[in-house]
Amino acid sequence: MLNIVPSQNHLVEMTRTNFKKLRRESSLAGSRLASLVITQACSARILFALCFLLVATVTWAADQRPNVVVILSDDQGWGDLSLNGNVNLSTSNVDSLAHDGASFDRFYVCPVCSPTRAEFLTGRYHPRGGVHGVSMGAERLNLDENTIADTFRAGGYATGAFGKWHNGMQYPYHPNGRGFDEFYGFCSGHWGHYFAPMLERNGKLVRGNGFCIDDFTNQALAFIEESVKQNKPFFAYLPYNTPHSPMQVPDRFWKKFDGADLELRARDTEMENLQHTRAALAMCENIDWNVGRLLKKLDDLKVAENTIVVYFSDNGPNGHRWNGDMKGRKSSTDEGGVRSPLLIRWPGRIPAGRQIAENGAAIDLLPTLADLAGVEVVSKQPLDGVSLKSLLTSDDYMWEDRMIFSHWQDKVAARTERFLLDNEGLLHELDKDPGQRHDVSEQHPDITRRLRKAVRSWRKELLTGLRDDQRPLIMGHPDYRFTQIPARDGVAHGKIKRSSKHPNCSYFTNWTSTTDAISWEVEAPDDGVFDVEIYYTCPEADVGSTIELSCGDSRLTGKITEAHDPPALGAEQDRCQRDESYYKEFRPMKLGTLHVKKGKGTLMLRALDIPGSQVMEFRLLMLSRH
Repeated sequence: MLNIVPSQNHLVEMTRTNFKKLRRESSLAGSRLASLVITQACSARILFALCFLLVATVTWAADQRPNVVVILSDDQGWGDLSLNGNVNLSTSNVDSLAHDGASFDRFYVCPVCSPTRAEFLTGRYHPRGGVHGVSMGAERLNLDENTIADTFRAGGYATGAFGKWHNGMQYPYHPNGRGFDEFYGFCSGHWGHYFAPMLERNGKLVRGNGFCIDDFTNQALAFIEESVKQNKPFFAYLPYNTPHSPMQVPDRFWKKFDGADLELRARDTEMENLQHTRAALAMCENIDWNVGRLLKKLDDLKVAENTIVVYFSDNGPNGHRWNGDMKGRKSSTDEGGVRSPLLIRWPGRIPAGRQIAENGAAIDLLPTLADLAGVEVVSKQPLDGVSLKSLLTSDDYMWEDRMIFSHWQDKVAARTERFLLDNEGLLHELDKDPGQRHDVSEQHPDITRRLRKAVRSWRKELLTGLRDDQRPLIMGHPDYRFTQIPARDGVAHGKIKRSSKHPNCSYFTNWTSTTDAISWEVEAPDDGVFDVEIYYTCPEADVGSTIELSCGDSRLTGKITEAHDPPALGAEQDRCQRDESYYKEFRPMKLGTLHVKKGKGTLMLRALDIPGSQVMEFRLLMLSRH
């Protein structure tokens, strides 16, 4: 196996050292107690009281486990913070995490969304968990992976996630199956509308309330407040979905940027879409406002001193805009595509204003946070990440240089503390050349050979067979009531078309023939009986089609009896033109009851009769277990 992390012996030794230190301190406390008893000739009652006091003190210490809040922004580049020198915007609340805590100069994530989320959740490189894409099942995290939420829930924490999940929709890929007690948000990679859209709460579809980032924050604040009321430590994960497109943001944040001149521009100025940049900056300031609300809530609840707050982004910027002259943007393994801010605040434990030059990565957050909180990592698989605790809390530490790998599609880059080997095999000395303008492979042939060899080994170990993904969708897990089967995960047959090349929030249209169909490869873990709702649109002139849903020998038929022809939404709220589908308010219709047998099969939706020009536009099947 490729040696890319410190040896297990090193980790064991660290654990042994910590245990010895604890044992020494306990022994010292015991010796002092014994001495006090002998010296004072205490009575049995006093001895009992002292022992009780000692036990109570230990119990009190155990109850003071720190809370954890992790904020993950979406498509926000390293340069999208005023902390990092961007005078185009102000992010004072996010910046305060660095002023009051620690910031990493070089922290690395993945080039796109779902891989970074998988690495944060597991502490392992995303290919190990089967994540090789961003939609149609490729974003799912293998079920033999344990998550950071599993670790903190096992440690006695209340766990909640609020926002964009993007690592699987159908239970047990769903957040509720990955260690989170509470989930509010959406599971796809992007969403088509940010103002009161259709969301879900623990599998049940609900209507969002206002702008989604504000809404997700409100839900997280309520979760935090309830956890404090219950006197339970909390692990709150806020995976926001902005400044990812569509570029929508409330007016109060847009007014500042509408038509504004921007002092700092993209490295490739001619590639920059200024309207897109303005919208992204406005969305970043909305995030900052919400971070401010969250920090205030921690203060109001008097838990700020005992709460670790983490802030980072999932990849580089989703457009050409100022990013510190770094090469690359989202989807690139170059610096601009994978270098993210990482800010961590824990008052009194992490020194204020601490700046860390050593490299960190998304794979390090699970072991770091578990180490800081003193909870045991429950992962069954070996981690690629390492704890950054010593960098955060100690002035006296030994830190070994290591390689950090970045991957997307067929591109792989490797980094050490000093060098970057890019996906073309060119070597760059980052301290002297952060813009990757000069290849120094000839000046450092031994380092170049070593990094190229490491990349070949990493490719062989992690990428072999990665795309041979035969995992079916899980339909009707017996431990969960709801199963969403969206158009996103379906395969269209005949002349049916997807509303966008981006599947995540798309729907199917142009369904005009009885030879057309939509299918999903599924697996039912057990027999089940399910109420089925179908989410559709259909104009008055086309009402009346009879449709059939089948899975194996089970069949269910129904008829479209009511017109529902809503307009496409989004253009009026978009601050610049989008690439994705516009949004529609699809109506649920009860289709009937489907009996499902345990095993694998094909779920098929087709029309038996089409009296009009089309069947319908299709968005979603919702199955509810009896």
